[in-house]
Amino acid sequence: MEGLAGATEDEALRRRPLRIGGRSVAWVAPLLVLAAVTVLDVATGERYRFVSWIVLVPGTAAAVCGIWTTAAIAVLSLATYLALDTAWPGQYEAGLPDFLLVGLGGVLATLACVIRLRRERGMLHMRDIADTTRRTVLRPLPPLWAGLEHAALYLSADAEARVGGDFYDMQPGPHGVRVLLGDVQGKGLGAVETAATLLGTFREAGYHETDLAAVAERLESRMVRHRAYTAALGRPDGDRFATAVLIGFPAAESGVVEVVNFGHLPPLAVGPHGIRPLPAGNGVPLGLCDLVGGLPPLWRVPLAADETLLLVSDGITEARDASGEFYPLRAELARAIAADPGRAEPRRLVRRVREGVLRHTGGHLADDTTAFAVRRARARARAPRAPS
Repeated sequence: MEGLAGATEDEALRRRPLRIGGRSVAWVAPLLVLAAVTVLDVATGERYRFVSWIVLVPGTAAAVCGIWTTAAIAVLSLATYLALDTAWPGQYEAGLPDFLLVGLGGVLATLACVIRLRRERGMLHMRDIADTTRRTVLRPLPPLWAGLEHAALYLSADAEARVGGDFYDMQPGPHGVRVLLGDVQGKGLGAVETAATLLGTFREAGYHETDLAAVAERLESRMVRHRAYTAALGRPDGDRFATAVLIGFPAAESGVVEVVNFGHLPPLAVGPHGIRPLPAGNGVPLGLCDLVGGLPPLWRVPLAADETLLLVSDGITEARDASGEFYPLRAELARAIAADPGRAEPRRLVRRVREGVLRHTGGHLADDTTAFAVRRARARARAPRAPS
């Protein structure tokens, strides 16, 4: 973070798209404009002078080039203006006023470039802060952990959107493995703080509590306390809540999973033979259970050995294309599984979701997008051979 605070102009330019083979070619655009103005002025003769249009060249450079490149192109534009204008007889010359216009345009373009790069560095710094915060909340998980194999997807929304509150984690313990995925209402650092609070509680309760219902109760209690805390501070997000789905893989039963759903999208069981949703449970979000008099019910659902549980945030199901159509998650997955049953494997499943969402939205995400796929590992992956 400290390094980004002192980011140079080159660092900001490295993230711009006008690059070929790792080298910037942004200078080509203003030079093409300069060449076009030159050809146009020479070709139209003395009756139509276009030499003053050279003032557009530094402005073009300011939009895509660095400071020194913009300044150099501004000087080149001024020299080209002099060469073109003095080549004509005196009565056809544009003269000193347009010369001053081109010179002033070059100065203003260079200043505009300085301001643009300063704002870009600030934006990159804020994006780095958001990414660092997100990585702190969403800790790295081993790809094969406690007999489960999994894959995760997190896509940040467009730069204009603030960081959101999507979260996920898995916690092995003596009573099995617990998985949590949720979405805190709202955006900004307050949402990230709430997500971190819930994940901390989940990691402790998921390990120590015998029953999944007790883990759910601890999460609800923590959310209520966090809301009271933020309200006592006088913050405007004191009524924040979170949707979440809590999954338990019991240690003693391999063909069953337990589900508690706090108003979240129901998980999908994806296998070679198709897709089926797990019960939604009709639960309310975390922090609101007192409004309905209790926690959501705990469901025990059979899960085949070749089925993968897919948990997603509403950033996926509410992703829209240019015409406003929602991303058809289940239909897309059903077609993919029918064509290749092996796509039910967690990594391939998450990769398919990622590609489908980005293709559907054209890469423009309106909300953070999260998916978590998990299933019991095959026996050969869970128990590697002992060394001879």
